[in-house]
Amino acid sequence: MRAFLLLFLIFPVLELYVFFKVSTAIGFFPALLLIIAGSALGVLVVRVAGLATALRARESLQRGELPAEDMFQGLMLALGGGLLLLPGFISDVIGLVCLLPFTRRLLGRKLRERAQAQAMRQRAFADEPFMARPGSAGSQPRQPDVIEGEYEHHEPREPRDPRLP
Repeated sequence: MRAFLLLFLIFPVLELYVFFKVSTAIGFFPALLLIIAGSALGVLVVRVAGLATALRARESLQRGELPAEDMFQGLMLALGGGLLLLPGFISDVIGLVCLLPFTRRLLGRKLRERAQAQAMRQRAFADEPFMARPGSAGSQPRQPDVIEGEYEHHEPREPRDPRLP
């Protein structure tokens, strides 16, 4: 949490420093136009990517598939477009990296592997009584322990009034 707060405080300072360096190299107005063009590109990407992701997800759902990959690609496009919307050159570079198809695939593969490893760790330490441990003999689901029996429910009797017939 502290690292995020530190990054949140340092990031604008770094953006201003890079803007100052770029504006001294190419001039203030060309640097400002680059930032405005980056924001316009970000708006375009967010609008187009959002619509395209929604359409792909709907097609996947109609085929009966889970649109996890489409949703991740849409999330990466939205993140890249959002970073392009932020004024600054550092956020623009990171946003453009998020928009490149091969970096999205690479990041998606890494996140999928990490999620699978996390799921395996959670399954290894799960304490579910009805499932066999992964690696136990047969690895078939265990049957629950059932004890058969009968019972009768008796209502408690109230003392009888001797005056009643």
